[in-house]
Amino acid sequence: MTSGNGRVVVVTGGTRGIGLGLAKELVARDCRVVICGRSEAAVTKALGELDAGQKATGIPADVTSRESVQALWDHAVATYGHVDIWINNAGISAPRRPLTEVSQDTVASVVATNLFGATNGSVVAMAGLQQQPAGGWIWNMEGFGSTGQVQPGMAAYGASKRAVTYLTETLVKEAKDTNVKVGFLSPGIVATDLLMDDYDGQPEAMEKAKKIFNILGDRVETVTPYLADGVLAATKSGTRVAWLTKAKAFGRFATAGFKKRDIFAPETQGSAA
Repeated sequence: MTSGNGRVVVVTGGTRGIGLGLAKELVARDCRVVICGRSEAAVTKALGELDAGQKATGIPADVTSRESVQALWDHAVATYGHVDIWINNAGISAPRRPLTEVSQDTVASVVATNLFGATNGSVVAMAGLQQQPAGGWIWNMEGFGSTGQVQPGMAAYGASKRAVTYLTETLVKEAKDTNVKVGFLSPGIVATDLLMDDYDGQPEAMEKAKKIFNILGDRVETVTPYLADGVLAATKSGTRVAWLTKAKAFGRFATAGFKKRDIFAPETQGSAA
């Protein structure tokens, strides 16, 4: 476990899924954590789960609004005096259907949250971190499509995540001569409500997909410790902290016939890495 040494970390979308899992692991590593969610109720519930006292705080924020994201930054600085690490984690998906069957509003929401949200967070964090003597880090969360994967039914989400990777690559270059470093976070396939939402109203498709998910996927509590350690240990801008590497995926397929896994089982059953 890598020590956070009291560093202040902002996690957008930190009220559930990978974001909440990251927040828990960062608190356990002696970080002070700031989270945001869509509602006061969601933030209050998440802070209750973190049970970190003065080491965690949060406010409702809409990542599609730069003004709202700026308010999140201001809250973090007002509470802890500065920010060391900013993680653009907030994201949503869309039902896995042909693009012609996905509504304009749904596509707009996916792009606004995943791409504009990461853009707003990056702009606000870059400006704030550059004003700090010690600078800091910005991390953007990748997803399916980020490194070129293509599947039918994933047009909106995949396009938004590929755009986030381009955004991050550009930020690495733009921050080259500054005191800010930029990195990529790649969690792989994780059993969250985001993953389940992809198959909303398609139970048969979900059952088929579970076969692959149970080979390549993992649970939040399996992936987030690795991501947290990677974020805290990184020293070079442009670092990619990736859980599901090609080598790991190959190994999973090679042993799939001998090693049964169920990433959707109750927590008491767990799953192997």
